[in-house]
Amino acid sequence: MTRVIHTGDTHIGYQQYNAPERRRDFLEAFRSVVEDAVAEDVDAVIHAGDLFHDRRPGLVDLQGTVEILRTLADAEIPFLAVVGNHEGKRDAQWLDLFADLGLATRLGAEPEIVDDVAVYGLDFVPRSRREALEYEFAPVPEAAEHATLVSHGLFEPFAHADWDTERLLEESTVEFDAVLLGDNHKPDTVDVLDTWVTYCGSTERASASEREDRGYNLVDFERDGDASVAISRRGLTDTREFVFVDVELEDGEGVDRVQERVRQHDLADAVVIVTLEGEGRPITPATIEEAAIDRGALIARVNDRRELPDEDEEVSVSFADPDAAVRERVRELGLSDAALDIDETVRNDELVDSNVRETVERRVREQLEDDAAAFVPAPEREPADEDVTTVADQLTADEATGETDATEEAVAEGETADETSTDSAATDERPPDDDTAVDAAGTDDDTKRDEPADADTASLGDFA
Repeated sequence: MTRVIHTGDTHIGYQQYNAPERRRDFLEAFRSVVEDAVAEDVDAVIHAGDLFHDRRPGLVDLQGTVEILRTLADAEIPFLAVVGNHEGKRDAQWLDLFADLGLATRLGAEPEIVDDVAVYGLDFVPRSRREALEYEFAPVPEAAEHATLVSHGLFEPFAHADWDTERLLEESTVEFDAVLLGDNHKPDTVDVLDTWVTYCGSTERASASEREDRGYNLVDFERDGDASVAISRRGLTDTREFVFVDVELEDGEGVDRVQERVRQHDLADAVVIVTLEGEGRPITPATIEEAAIDRGALIARVNDRRELPDEDEEVSVSFADPDAAVRERVRELGLSDAALDIDETVRNDELVDSNVRETVERRVREQLEDDAAAFVPAPEREPADEDVTTVADQLTADEATGETDATEEAVAEGETADETSTDSAATDERPPDDDTAVDAAGTDDDTKRDEPADADTASLGDFA
């Protein structure tokens, strides 16, 4: 029997809630998986993408990852992985660096043989490029009795899916026994066209919606002509404790009832998530959060889901339309249509602030993939030039006619994808708590712009 650990969505470097302790937690969760691999003497550790939370991981996170991977190498356990959407770069990948150091293998169309299992890989592919995908893989070697594919994305029939799993399996030149996936932070396994398709889930909670215990999969491939594949779940016991306090408030109940419920739990070093439902009186979240911190919690957050009436006196105030003024100024800047599209994304009121960064990054990538010249400045336009139309002109026209803006539809679609995950981002609300809006040029690595020096940021050259 060949046994491998299937893990993914480790999101190393994620400083959740702006807490350094949470950043360390994500690295330590990955360390726990590797320690289990050594203790169990598995045949390989397979990572299904999003090893890092960001394509520019900090130096401390890189050093910690190298140290952990060396533990695997010393135990002669191969580390096989694909590139996820959070860490993907247009040039060399961090996996390539680890491969150069002899610490990892980046999976692809050519199989990597682990005992009698041929392991293939498919990095994350943006949705705009999937229709052109040809699922061509090198033939399975005669010595292999099994074949498995490792990939990263939101595959059907799981929740929030946007990738056609049946098409992948039908058009693939290799018949796979199992497909090992990352991106959805919720573990699950289904049978699709007689092939096991499974998510391992994340190793740490990247959002408050991820209540299930964190862990990874153990995948057993039987030998001697038996084509059976067994997938089991292994939990991680040393991850940071999350305490979820759900309070259904009755009419007239308020902060005293909430604090009573919070006091029923051991909060030492925990992340405390208090969710309020029902009726009851208005509550100031800071009051509950401070009380939880005083009782030893590392972090406390209150989610008040009630729709309470606004008790403040109504004041009628009118303003000039600031969007109209901004739009007029943007037109004067001579930006390309693609840059104007990004500008509209950043200023869209319906897009959750924490999702702006990832939405803009994805939009920039898609624009550049579709047209390398997408961000070339628009043609110079005089007021009398009726034959020159920009996105700003179209936005103004749409406002006048009440039509739905195409950019807003794209943003709404992107928002839905970002709020699932996954963390991701998942399942994935995977929004970083410290994310901020970016400029119209985006934040992708291929966007060439000056950045301030960062002592905690490394590049491939630092390891040369």
